[in-house]
Amino acid sequence: MTTYSKYIDIAIALPVYNTFTYLVPENFSNFISIGKRALVPFGKRRVTGYILGSCEKTTRSEIEIKSILDILDEKPLFPSSIVPFFRWISEYYIYPIGEVIKSALPSGLNLYEYAVISITEDGKNVLKDNSVPPIQREILSSLESEACQLKNLCKIINIPNSLIQTMENLGLIVSKRELKGGRTRPKLERYVSLTSSEISIKELSAPKKKIIDALKEDGELSVKKLKELVPSAPGLIKPLENKGYVSTIKKRVYRDPFGESIETDSAHILTKEQEQVISKVVTSLNKGFSTFLLAGVTGSGKTEVYMRIAAEAIKKKCKVLVLVPEIALISQMERRFRARFGECIAVLHSGLSAGERYDQWMRIASGEATIAIGARSAIFAPFDNVGVIIVDEEHDISYKQESGLCYNARDLAVVRAKLNNGVALLGSATPSIQSYYNVTINKFTELTLKKRIEKRPLPEITIIDLRKSRDYRGVKKFISSELHEAMKKTLERGEQILLFLNRRGFASFPVCSSCGKAIRCKNCDISLTFHKRANAYKCHYCGFTLASTSNCPTCGSAGIKLLGLGTEKIEAAVKSLFPNAKTARMDRDTTTRKGSVLKLLKGLKNNTIDILVGTQMIAKGHDFPNITLVGIICADLSLSLPDFRAGERTFQLLAQVSGRAGRGNVSGRVILQTFNPEHFSILSAKTQDFKVFYNKEIHFRKSLKYPPFSRMVQIKISGNDKGKTRQHALAVGDLCNSLKKNNKFFIKTIEVLGPIEAPLPRIAKQYRWQILLKSLSVKELHSLIHLMMFRNSSKFYKQKVKVVVDMDPFFMM
Repeated sequence: MTTYSKYIDIAIALPVYNTFTYLVPENFSNFISIGKRALVPFGKRRVTGYILGSCEKTTRSEIEIKSILDILDEKPLFPSSIVPFFRWISEYYIYPIGEVIKSALPSGLNLYEYAVISITEDGKNVLKDNSVPPIQREILSSLESEACQLKNLCKIINIPNSLIQTMENLGLIVSKRELKGGRTRPKLERYVSLTSSEISIKELSAPKKKIIDALKEDGELSVKKLKELVPSAPGLIKPLENKGYVSTIKKRVYRDPFGESIETDSAHILTKEQEQVISKVVTSLNKGFSTFLLAGVTGSGKTEVYMRIAAEAIKKKCKVLVLVPEIALISQMERRFRARFGECIAVLHSGLSAGERYDQWMRIASGEATIAIGARSAIFAPFDNVGVIIVDEEHDISYKQESGLCYNARDLAVVRAKLNNGVALLGSATPSIQSYYNVTINKFTELTLKKRIEKRPLPEITIIDLRKSRDYRGVKKFISSELHEAMKKTLERGEQILLFLNRRGFASFPVCSSCGKAIRCKNCDISLTFHKRANAYKCHYCGFTLASTSNCPTCGSAGIKLLGLGTEKIEAAVKSLFPNAKTARMDRDTTTRKGSVLKLLKGLKNNTIDILVGTQMIAKGHDFPNITLVGIICADLSLSLPDFRAGERTFQLLAQVSGRAGRGNVSGRVILQTFNPEHFSILSAKTQDFKVFYNKEIHFRKSLKYPPFSRMVQIKISGNDKGKTRQHALAVGDLCNSLKKNNKFFIKTIEVLGPIEAPLPRIAKQYRWQILLKSLSVKELHSLIHLMMFRNSSKFYKQKVKVVVDMDPFFMM
């Protein structure tokens, strides 16, 4: 057992930037452990803190140092090895370390967790004599009639948790920790095996003989499998068991996202390219920190590479962390990993209930799980020794958290690998400009998969110029004759179609036919979108809705023209063109219910869907061999955004969605419709050549000194009072320029852009301004931010105006 000094370092779960020293009373000394929560006095209140380690020395007198009040956890929530990672995040993102840890832990942990205490038989026996201290007797007496929640017991009797743990160790009481929402329940199946080699076959019926023969051949089979061979098997097993011929045992089986038990799979035959990639990564395991960028075309078998590397890491006693951008992709990745590795897999994502998330977290913390798969928050998985961190679709902007702690999980994967002397493997068919730039300056090592598995060709991409159909009316305006004909032939062959439009709803721009004004959200400076299924106008930013029968808010006219496109309108058009085809839609409107995404994916897998219309949700990582045609309705939606990454995101999205076609035995085709057929992002997507795009884009970035040639900080200022928000934004801008002017290093190294109104100046009744800071040196940016936040806090912060600092921002709107 680790011995701790009487002083410990604690991070408070409040927006305070320092850690604090607390005194450990002697009765708590045996219960102290890094990663546990402690109840501590802070000011005039008691708050939750996280134990980060011991403090050997303190400059303050012992009288001034406050003592901890209680230990809140029986087992640590995170290992000591992850503490330097938390500290790095706090320093880099300039975010309170207690809030960092709170963000890392399963959400709602403190709210859902509680303990139920009950008395044991030994406790009842001890209660009959006078051998226990009065406080323990009082506790046992309170539990004699019925079990009690620990928090309720503490209300009746003023006792510390450490006393409860002591009584539990003595066997007087037993505590059961529970979570509201329930724990994950394992699925159990009965398995049957032979127990006797001497079986009188003659006396058995034909079905029973068939069961015995099957067990002789396979050794052990599930009742479910036997039922497939002999439909009456469940009723025949008990008589066979009574005669001593067979025995049954219940085994835990895993369910995949489609609600089926996962059968074990075997490793696939590798291509030479895959073998070379795996060899290079595996050779670097346990040999210090390294980062690889795996640039593999769509359908090149990156997932098989990930699994082979994971298998080698496990053999070398390393833990494996796999990050995936979307929950739907987690389900697919989880299925494949479970089939290969079995019960050592844990998953972490927001689709789990509070109880399930906590269970998965503790499985990782306890060492039961050696591989964790999850979305961006899984970067905090409590492994004590991470050997490999795999980031699939590393280019995806979903890895950037936009609220609270604004971290980038892809970047943190590299940081955590470095702190653990491990390997970071970033994979994508369309790498981010930042990651590929790191290859060119030798920070990352490039690995490539240039060919699809089984020598399958990349899809043929045809560009359709929508300017030629600009004056058309009806369906022909957005479904060209080329796309219509290709869809018709694809359906005739019994193959599947994917139609992509990155905008949901029916009509994205409803306009009054009388006054010409757009129907706008009352809380945001943006037009509403008409949703036909909901029969309402909706705001996609704040959720405001307006009934479809509403008149124009400006002039009162009832004549509203439903202009613009959305996936709902595309779905309706497709159903009118192909009434006999089974059409479905996959966007945020159709996937809000739990299990809805999996239902749609299962429909594609089982060929009960002929045409799937969707947003970017359908563009990432899905592998359905029967999809042979992808139609991109309008490729230009993201090109016009006021964001220096607009071209990069457009190329990535188009190349990714194109990669969904032709992943089976039949070659694929893509019809790409655009108003900008000459744009280099469109042309690069047509040839599916990332390096051509990179070489063009990197020159623009360099000339404008945008990332990766500089580092950026976005200061977001928002408030519900337009005048006060503007006034404070200008004041923060003046503070930036004043501090820059008075520092010779800042003058040379930092550029201040703004303050300026955000491109979306009002969202959810909040008026929005922003300031961008650019510099070649992240150290200088940190210095300037620290001066503003900590030495000029009265000027930087203002009541009723929110100021947020976002390091390495993504969302510029």
